[in-house]
Amino acid sequence: MRNKVLIVDDVELNRDILSDMLSSDYDILTASDGRQAINIMNSEINNIATVLLDLVMPEVDGFYVLNIMKERDWMTDIPVVIISGDATVEVETRALKFGVNDFIHKPFNVNIVRQRIKNITDLYNYRKQVEERFNTQTDILEKTNILLRRQAYELHQNNARIIDILGTVVESRNLESGQHIHRVKGYTQLLALEYMKLYPESGMTKKQAQLIASASALHDVGKIAIPDSILLKPGRFTPEEFEIMTSHTTKGADIVKEMSDIWDEDYGKICYEICLYHHERWDGKGYPMHKKEDEIPIAAQLVSMADVYDALVSERCYKDAFTPSQAYEMIINGECGQFNPKLIECFKNVKEVFENFDAENLLLETDIPDFINC
Repeated sequence: MRNKVLIVDDVELNRDILSDMLSSDYDILTASDGRQAINIMNSEINNIATVLLDLVMPEVDGFYVLNIMKERDWMTDIPVVIISGDATVEVETRALKFGVNDFIHKPFNVNIVRQRIKNITDLYNYRKQVEERFNTQTDILEKTNILLRRQAYELHQNNARIIDILGTVVESRNLESGQHIHRVKGYTQLLALEYMKLYPESGMTKKQAQLIASASALHDVGKIAIPDSILLKPGRFTPEEFEIMTSHTTKGADIVKEMSDIWDEDYGKICYEICLYHHERWDGKGYPMHKKEDEIPIAAQLVSMADVYDALVSERCYKDAFTPSQAYEMIINGECGQFNPKLIECFKNVKEVFENFDAENLLLETDIPDFINC
């Protein structure tokens, strides 16, 4: 379909002359006054390539038409060429403020009119094509982005399921209830989010807090490699047995490293750090590397506190459960080893939340996709 040109002039002769000049290249629409021109643009807005507009017309003049076009944002898509016998600077300046594209002064020169209209329509058609291509590419990119986010979420969910399965296997060997990993997840996330709030300079993000909480389920995976005679021993370990038991940290890190190809880099790194360092202590008296203070990755520090708290409030084959208040005091007073003073502050703030925590109704934010409408 050919481009349409709207000619707006109250003089019929002018409309006929311009129509004859342009009809070989364009479909012509004509209006004898401004009101008629506005009505035509209302119905033909998507088909008009250029408007040739006279300024001096009875009742509704060209400036009124320009004002309506500007209000309705039509001039963004439709170029306007002024056809006028008034060549004063004041008139041209006023029209240019509306954003008109060109002036054609009466009397008309056929070649000049044709070339100017061609230049303007070609330019606007090219711009529309560019915009359409851009919009198409933007749409494709958006759909691709949604697809990638879906895939990333599915990968994350698969990672979390693998971790939960491995954690459950460890618990079944350790004769635990199966709720330990869920409680540690919840405690870890509560601590991480509080740490993010209290210490924004740390750079902790909500996403990192969620990843650490999810990865915490793997903290004891190395116990798979510990013999039952040691893992299930109710009494005190001999030095040799203790050394074997502490090796679950390095063995867990080795297992995570061997599985590095099944999850993304960030997830694998956090899992590795948690497995290897979750028994390190702030004062350097932990194991296996005797790291201290900020040498210990924050992910491992968070899981360590969550793990210790759950161990205290849970009944084990070698001890009765402490009350939440007792567990709180023991951690605050350093009876279970030294913790990062910043984490102690976080722990104080979430004390009541820990005491009322319900692992059976836990829904980690890691279980919720971060994309919408896809």
